[in-house]
Amino acid sequence: MIIEYINQHQGEFWIAFGFTLLIIEVVLLGMGTGILLFAGLGALVTGLMMLSGILPETWMAGFASLGISSVLVTALLWRPFKRLQGDRAPGQDRSSDLIGLEFVLMQDISVLETGETRYSGVNWRVEIAPEAKLKAIAAGQQVTVVSVDVGVFRVKPLA
Repeated sequence: MIIEYINQHQGEFWIAFGFTLLIIEVVLLGMGTGILLFAGLGALVTGLMMLSGILPETWMAGFASLGISSVLVTALLWRPFKRLQGDRAPGQDRSSDLIGLEFVLMQDISVLETGETRYSGVNWRVEIAPEAKLKAIAAGQQVTVVSVDVGVFRVKPLA
């Protein structure tokens, strides 16, 4: 009964199949592959051509149209999608809400030995920032964060 219904409504089937592929691509794969994106768009084109009467509602025509329209959609959209990605790698972002944070060192740190501090429930490694031009900072001294990397505060003395 379901197969009979699908055979009689192939245009609607291809549209539903196209939207299913697009949903899988976006929700499950996070637009990571692109294959399902182009196949989904090809299925939508196939379904719309069947519903408009341009294409007969047969499986042979549907699969042939899916392949051809997927290739055409890929050829048309490849360059615009490539431009959206950009050519260069993103630069390192030095902006952070944590820059300017002030705290008191709990242990001595030096260029050879890092320290540790706990902030916002996370243990952060504390290093001397290169721009501080110091070899060591003593425990109990007030410092300010000048740069942040994953799990690392780079600090210099406040005064």
